[in-house]
Amino acid sequence: MANEPSLGAVPGLGYGPPLRTRDFTRLEGNAAAVGSVAVAEEVPVAFVYGGRSHAVMMCTPMNLEDLAVGFSLSEEIVAAPSDITGIVQSRHSRGIELVIDIPADDAARLSERARSLTGRTGCGLCGVEAIDDAIRAPRAVGTSTRYHASALYRAAAALNERQPLNAETHAIHAAAWALPDGELLLVREDVGRHNALDKVLGAIVRAGVHRTDGFAVVTSRASFELVQKAAVMGIGLLAAVSRPTGLAVDLAERSGITLVGLLRGESANVYSHPSRILNPIER
Repeated sequence: MANEPSLGAVPGLGYGPPLRTRDFTRLEGNAAAVGSVAVAEEVPVAFVYGGRSHAVMMCTPMNLEDLAVGFSLSEEIVAAPSDITGIVQSRHSRGIELVIDIPADDAARLSERARSLTGRTGCGLCGVEAIDDAIRAPRAVGTSTRYHASALYRAAAALNERQPLNAETHAIHAAAWALPDGELLLVREDVGRHNALDKVLGAIVRAGVHRTDGFAVVTSRASFELVQKAAVMGIGLLAAVSRPTGLAVDLAERSGITLVGLLRGESANVYSHPSRILNPIER
C-alpha cells in the first residue's frame, strides 16, 4: 500500500486535485467585482467491507489509503493493521469506493452491526442506529510517556506551516503526528476533522511508527469522536487548537488520555491527566 502524492489527484479515477479555482462576485457596499479563488473539493467516499458499504463520508480526495487504514482501525472494524489485506480504489457514480479486504469473520461481525453511516463534513456519526454504537466504552490508554510543554508549542507552530491546502482555502482541517520533542513527522489534511485524524492514524500505522512514542495534534475542536479514536489507537496525548466538548473531556479522563485544548502560541489548557506534561524547558 504505497503512499499517495500529497497534493495530487486520486490516481486513475478522473478526479482533479483537492483544490479547484472558482470564480466569484465580491460585494462591498454598493460595488461588485469579479474575482477567483481556490476552494476545497469534497467527494463522497464509500468504505466497503465484505461487499457491503458500511460508511459514506465526505472527504478530500487524497491520501485515501491512509484514511482507509486509519478508519478501519479507529472504528474497531479490525483489530490489527495486518487484518487489512488489500485496498482498492474505484470510481463509483459521483464518488469513490474504497474496497477494503478484511477477514471474513470481521466482515460478518460488521454486517451484524447493521449500521450505515452517512457522514457529512462535520459529522462522522449520522445514521448510527444505536447509542452504544456512537459512544463506545472508552479504552484505557496505558502509555507513561511524558512531554515538555515546549514540545506542544513547537508542534503547533510547525503545523501552521504544514497546511498547504488550508493556506489556499482557509476551509480544511489538519491533523499531525508529533515526536516527543514536538517535531512533526506526518501531517494530513481533509475537509472533515475526523477524516484528517484517521488519515494521520493510517499514515503512522503504514509507516510503522510506535503510537505510544508521540502525540497527535488537530486544528479543530477536540470532539468526543477524536478522543475515542485516540483511545482505540493507544495514543496518550491529543492536542487541539480549539476547545474540547464536555463529553470529550469525560472520555479523556476515563481513558487516561491527556487532552490539551486552545493550543496557540505558547499557551494551552490541559483538561485531563496533566501529569503527562512537564514544566517548560529553558531555551
